[in-house]
Amino acid sequence: MHEKKARLAAYSAAHFAVDFCCALLVFRVVGRCADPKALFLLYNYCAFALQMPIGLIADKWGRGAVMAALGCAVTGLAFAFTALPLMAVAVLGVGNALFHVGGGLDVLCDSGDRASALGVFVSPGAAGLFVGTMLGKGSAFPLWGALLSLAACCAVILLAERGARRGMRSDCAPFSLSGLSRPGRLIPIVCLFAVVVLRSYAGMTMQFAWKSQGYWGVAAMLAVVLGKCAGGLAMDRLGGMRAALASLGAAGVLFLIGDNPFAGTAAIFLFNMTMPITLFQVARHMSACKGFSFGLLTFGLFLGFVPMGLGLVQASSSPALLALCALSMLLMIPGLWQGKELAHAQ
Repeated sequence: MHEKKARLAAYSAAHFAVDFCCALLVFRVVGRCADPKALFLLYNYCAFALQMPIGLIADKWGRGAVMAALGCAVTGLAFAFTALPLMAVAVLGVGNALFHVGGGLDVLCDSGDRASALGVFVSPGAAGLFVGTMLGKGSAFPLWGALLSLAACCAVILLAERGARRGMRSDCAPFSLSGLSRPGRLIPIVCLFAVVVLRSYAGMTMQFAWKSQGYWGVAAMLAVVLGKCAGGLAMDRLGGMRAALASLGAAGVLFLIGDNPFAGTAAIFLFNMTMPITLFQVARHMSACKGFSFGLLTFGLFLGFVPMGLGLVQASSSPALLALCALSMLLMIPGLWQGKELAHAQ
């Protein structure tokens, strides 16, 4: 148990550092790119869409810690291409994908039947993105500081893993894709995948004027971080169905008065609680290919980003956010109900 907590702490700290460094470098080089839209689209494709094939490689290779450490190293390599923005963000994205899949695989395999660890792992990323974005828009923070943090994370991950498992192999079931086409598994996976796409789209189009006032931007970031962490804890305490439906229902209502910063912050907190729930539940269905399950849902995040990334849509209105929450609730029911039956069968 102590070894698992040490790995979780190492991966969570590294999650902050990797996302911080990615945001920092992206915003440092964006001014050098003739087409910033292409830059952000390329980064998100490499960072999120590529996690699906990388997840298959991770499942077959079975060494999550090595892949996560490699992701830190590749992210650091991107800093050598600051004069070539598109190359820099492509390498950044690949490093990000490698880290997330490797770390996600180990955390999922360590979690057993508890979702709280997954919530802890995914939550620091939002803080890293926020801080990296703020510092990346300026020039005061030295890039060598980011490189040092990546080197430290790489070392900590490998040291935490070295004493835990022989050969640094992840403690996962042997890789297999069998049984995924059965309706009892395929239907909930498809439903939860759709929920992730909707959540990503809502997150990209969720814009509140109050976030630029005072410290409300920091409050919104903390709502994302704490919401993701609370989602895993709520799933363990209340069950996935109760936690998801209650949080989405309350979030939808609060979005109607989201122009009020207190209501809007609460809505963001509740809305983000579903992230570890969907990740954990899909991994439960895909227990012999958890790396692929992680990558599959991050591909859903990329699909949700594309409309805004291409400039095809504008900010969602409060009624639209309520509708997205309601549709997500409807999809959660078959997704989590089937998962409940599966849990009893196992």
